Amino acid sequence: MDKFRTRVDIPPSAEKIGYQTKCLLMGSCFSDSIGKIMADHKFPVILNPFGTLFNPFSLGQNINHLVSSTEFTPAHLHNHNGLWFSMSHYTGFSHPDRDTCLSAINRSLTEASRWLKQCDYLLLTLGTARIFRWNDTGEIVANCHKLPAASFTSRLAAPDEIIRHFDPVFNGLRQYNPKIRVIFTLSPVRHWSDGAETNQLSKSILHFSIHELLKRHPGTYYFPAYEIFMDELRDYRFYAADMLHPSEPGTWYVWERFSDSWLDETSKKIMADVAAILRAARHRPLHTESTNHKKFRQTTLQQIERLAGLYPFLDFSNEIALLQL
Repeated sequence: MDKFRTRVDIPPSAEKIGYQTKCLLMGSCFSDSIGKIMADHKFPVILNPFGTLFNPFSLGQNINHLVSSTEFTPAHLHNHNGLWFSMSHYTGFSHPDRDTCLSAINRSLTEASRWLKQCDYLLLTLGTARIFRWNDTGEIVANCHKLPAASFTSRLAAPDEIIRHFDPVFNGLRQYNPKIRVIFTLSPVRHWSDGAETNQLSKSILHFSIHELLKRHPGTYYFPAYEIFMDELRDYRFYAADMLHPSEPGTWYVWERFSDSWLDETSKKIMADVAAILRAARHRPLHTESTNHKKFRQTTLQQIERLAGLYPFLDFSNEIALLQL
């Protein structure tokens, strides 16, 4: 027993995720962090096709976009400070050229919509209950895109609003893909601009809403990432320099807890082998033309060939290119 911390008990899930399990991750920047680990280690995932989404309403609305496969049009775009953008998307989609912006948005939408149709798991990370309503249109926005603060009306959503919003979202999702399962997480990233008290109130609203949705919709689950950070990782060494976002060690610890519960045993072993290949491919010695390094690269390429032969679904094209430079 660990006498120096309280450990969050996470029973092993009866459902499992593996290397042939298709996942779509959407939500706050914490979903980006976990999704990047999965993508880097060759899991079949698509990550945040609308960019980072913080509030539950933008998340639900964009799930509806994927289900309907309705493309965005020039009428959905706006311009500010020389950039075109969509109020449904994160700033990463913004671009000085309108057509380039729209093309990237619809390309991501089409790819993710097709993926969602055959997906096994949808992982949703909620970040804040605070919503920003654009005064010009009345719509809840995914991002304010550096427009003046006076352009928006902001407030915390109530739990019943969030639940009422997601009920039809889940009903439509089930019709679109009857087999899909949903895993909720609550982001441990604190929204400190709201202040400590309001941030905690916001997280509580989301926590209550999630657990009510779990009761109402079969095939939905909760992974306690927030609780792990609050109870197990009570030390600022697990946070980045801003003292708000998780550090790399903190993110990896949560991933390890997630994999203990949700990954099948074969996939854990494959991931360890993939990680070894990644380290080898990214290694840059002082003398790249030395005999030892040439032998090292050849050995790594042979390991890739062996692993790809065992698991043909793994794509090592990037690593092979690095090793052949």
